Amino acid sequence: MLRHSLVLLACAVAVSGCSSSGKDAELDAYYKEVHERGKGRIEPLPPFEQVAPFAYQAGGFRSPFEAPVEVVLGRNNRVEGRKVRPDATRVKQYLEQFNIGQLAMVGTLEQRGQLYALVRDVEEGVHRVRAGDYMGSDHGKILTIHDTAIDLIEIVSDGTGGWVERQRQVSLGGGDRG
Repeated sequence: MLRHSLVLLACAVAVSGCSSSGKDAELDAYYKEVHERGKGRIEPLPPFEQVAPFAYQAGGFRSPFEAPVEVVLGRNNRVEGRKVRPDATRVKQYLEQFNIGQLAMVGTLEQRGQLYALVRDVEEGVHRVRAGDYMGSDHGKILTIHDTAIDLIEIVSDGTGGWVERQRQVSLGGGDRG
């Protein structure tokens, strides 16, 4: 019985703490004021102006972020030296779909005396390459692999309908140098 009395007393104290206070009256008054203001009006959005589509026509040109290729012209405006051209019959390797600036050397790996470079692409995939492999969209053939860089030679258009070779280097950490 004493136990029931204590429980009833505790409930009565708890319920007395839930009585409305002055803050409830303030909240009720604020709610009534906001409700009486009525609904506001939101201005409509301005009409959408259709922008004419733009067709980018310079996709086949050299990237403005790469160094220009120097063309040495001799007599009759022809490139002197041996004839260079990419092998159109060669099957392209996976890393040739990326611009050389999008590839980063992230390390090296040596297996059975062969030094490989580890190259990360823009999709965060890491690939193992060795001398003789190709990478980059300009027919870049890997010549040598060092602990801190990959030396390659690319075959690029000379701007006059021919092709020239260009030395490139992809450094550890991703910086490429022309």
